[in-house]
Amino acid sequence: MTSAVTGRRRLMGAGLGAVAAALAGCSGRSGPVPRLRLATGPQGGPYNAFGRALARAVAESGGRLEVVPVATAASVDNLRRLDEGSVDLALSMADAAEDAALGREPFARRAPVTALARVYVNYTHLLVPAAGPARSVADLAGRPLAAGAAGSGVQVLAGRLLGAAGLTGGPAPADERQLGLAESAAALRAGTVDAVFWSGGVPTPALTDLARELPLRFLPLDGYAGALRERYGPVYTAVTLPAGAYGLTGPVGTIGVGNYLLAREDVAVSPAGELLRVLFDRRRDLLREVTAGVRLEPRFAISTGAVPLHPGAAAYYRSVYG
Repeated sequence: MTSAVTGRRRLMGAGLGAVAAALAGCSGRSGPVPRLRLATGPQGGPYNAFGRALARAVAESGGRLEVVPVATAASVDNLRRLDEGSVDLALSMADAAEDAALGREPFARRAPVTALARVYVNYTHLLVPAAGPARSVADLAGRPLAAGAAGSGVQVLAGRLLGAAGLTGGPAPADERQLGLAESAAALRAGTVDAVFWSGGVPTPALTDLARELPLRFLPLDGYAGALRERYGPVYTAVTLPAGAYGLTGPVGTIGVGNYLLAREDVAVSPAGELLRVLFDRRRDLLREVTAGVRLEPRFAISTGAVPLHPGAAAYYRSVYG
């Protein structure tokens, strides 16, 4: 049993009296309303949409809590902001969050990161023009490709996948370009890149729009799941882009990565519990603004790997699920 799992069970096993006391502060308090800054992602992206939707849900809930979404470059940038204390909450892909929790590259040391919930799963997309020659990752050797914006989780995952495919060194490494989703789609349309990496829900609206203009091929990535898991842990799973999405005539195997809602270790227990109450009360509609087909699954919420649960999260789950 891993130390992360052991620690999580110890938190979840706290006495019911302690749990009730921890959550009691969520209502009936006097004094200033807790204000939590949430690092999201770039304007127009799914993290930013989710962060704004969550902030609105909190405001509409009638509770004593304010969430202020902050636009960022996404996962890695968010984790660095958590570390420095300029934000209290953050959204991040699971792989980047574990890197921060463990003090693994690109982080120089362990960051004070805890998890509130695993909220949904990203599907990795590697798309090329259907009329082009590329049919596998290996075919991208020496070619320009959009590998995610600087400071994003997409950039981390793209680099790891290219490394697993042997395209980060040698005589013909892929030409990785740091582009966000909108810029990536524009570059593929213009022919200035030959491929685009993206990690998000299915379907991602920007890619649906692109597929209407430019027939696309999605390259299979599930064959790299084992190598990624062996090196970086179980945050990577084999999943499937379904037939019908983006006009696909058949399923395409790819890599799935969870998304975590995170908090600094020093966020108080009561507002953390209040935030989770709103998150789960509104779970059926909160993610509609992110992308179609995404659902928050409560039974998987505590599956946060090497990232320890925040004490407020452990208290909330214990109070709800026993």
